[in-house]
Amino acid sequence: MSRIKVRKNGNELLRKAKKNKNDEFYTQFIDIEREMKHYQNQFKNKVVYCNCDDPTKSNFYKYFAYNFEKLGIKKLIASCYIDDELSIFNYDQEKTCGYYYEYTGKKEEILVPTLNEVTYFEGNGDFRSSESIELLLQADVVVTNPPFSLFREYVEQIIKYEKNFLIIGNINAITYKEIFKLIHENKAWMGINMGRGISGFIVPEHYNLYGTETRIDEFGNRIVSSNNSLWLTNIDHYVRHTDILLNKTYKGNEDKYPKYDNYDGINVDKTKDIPRDYRKAMGVPITFLHKFNPEQFEIIKFRKGDDGKDLSINGRIPYFRILIRNKKI
Repeated sequence: MSRIKVRKNGNELLRKAKKNKNDEFYTQFIDIEREMKHYQNQFKNKVVYCNCDDPTKSNFYKYFAYNFEKLGIKKLIASCYIDDELSIFNYDQEKTCGYYYEYTGKKEEILVPTLNEVTYFEGNGDFRSSESIELLLQADVVVTNPPFSLFREYVEQIIKYEKNFLIIGNINAITYKEIFKLIHENKAWMGINMGRGISGFIVPEHYNLYGTETRIDEFGNRIVSSNNSLWLTNIDHYVRHTDILLNKTYKGNEDKYPKYDNYDGINVDKTKDIPRDYRKAMGVPITFLHKFNPEQFEIIKFRKGDDGKDLSINGRIPYFRILIRNKKI
């Protein structure tokens, strides 16, 4: 492929790069460690698969490899996708295949492999490929940072194959109807850390650093702190069994809890303002899910009123609301 042809295709390549740039966020070791400490007793004798991770450098792979004995893992697998399509960043690169590595803790095995120790796929290593799915079938639990642009499809696959998972996504992912359905049915829930609890992502050289929360760490990694990410999981943790402390009351403060135009319920702008004495439906922000205890609250529905339209207050539509009811009144 000549550079002249690349220039002719420049607009298309730039469009593609812009579309896919959100998929090039790599998780820091410290953030994996911070989340994983809440699940450490749930990985014993499990096969762990990191299916969006380069085993030669992924922090997900390194975390599980370094803590292999401590967690009591049976086997660790990591597989890597290699982009075999032309982009402005690889136009002079030869087409290559994805690869994977399996670690079982034996002394003769390499803890963190080089490219000489990995096994190459015939294809590009996409998590949707038949080769990757063959590895997925071996796994008990999947832990990774999947491509944000393919988040729906990624979660759908995990659910289809009935795997436990702990993954990072954009906080808006919980507004997707497919993801919210899982939360509503108690098949998935938020992890421990979100927002500023996730300190930032490593981005590649071609990513333009912008905004106030960007930095280069001591290892030369370019870090972007988006503050809009979360962990999604179906592995149990203590928050799901901890009641939200309710210090506010509805009685005597009715003016602070306006009723919806199109649903018999009140609006609550912040989770901390949920009244402890209101027994009917309440609309709360999506961040409520971070502290949601299914033993304390029931999720009724998401976002829509009785007329099928977005919940509104005097004609004004607040940002996504989840309708809940207190089960303990």
